[in-house]
Amino acid sequence: MIIMKRALTVVSLLLLGAVAAAAQKLEKNNPPALSKPAPGTYTHVVKAGKLLFIAGQTGVDAAGKVAGPGMKEQLEQVMINLLAALKSEGADFSHVAKTTTFVTSIPEFRSPEVAAVRAKYLGASPPANTLVQIQQLADPAYKVEIEAIAVLP
Repeated sequence: MIIMKRALTVVSLLLLGAVAAAAQKLEKNNPPALSKPAPGTYTHVVKAGKLLFIAGQTGVDAAGKVAGPGMKEQLEQVMINLLAALKSEGADFSHVAKTTTFVTSIPEFRSPEVAAVRAKYLGASPPANTLVQIQQLADPAYKVEIEAIAVLP
């Protein structure tokens, strides 16, 4: 009898969790401060409850122009883009829990001038991060791309 009650409780909790997850609506947003995605490719910001998922941001402005040839200039634009995505949902960098950073050169990314740009936006308490060096990003001119997950207030 006790085992049956526990099994019924577990099944009930699983069903409640499934219903709650199914009821959670995804809200999609392409803020005007960010470049316009090609139709059917991706959405810049997806909100699921209090979680915010931000697509990889590159060093391009809203018009699609690359900020410059260097990692520092491109990272500055990436951070501006991430902040615009966060602000579009009432958040800022203090709400970011995790980032994934893709670069074409880890030594260039770790240079003091690039580190200063990161510190300017992330401060002394940066989020969890995974750093990955790859041969090339979506455009050969891109040097850095960062995606983020934030928890809304």
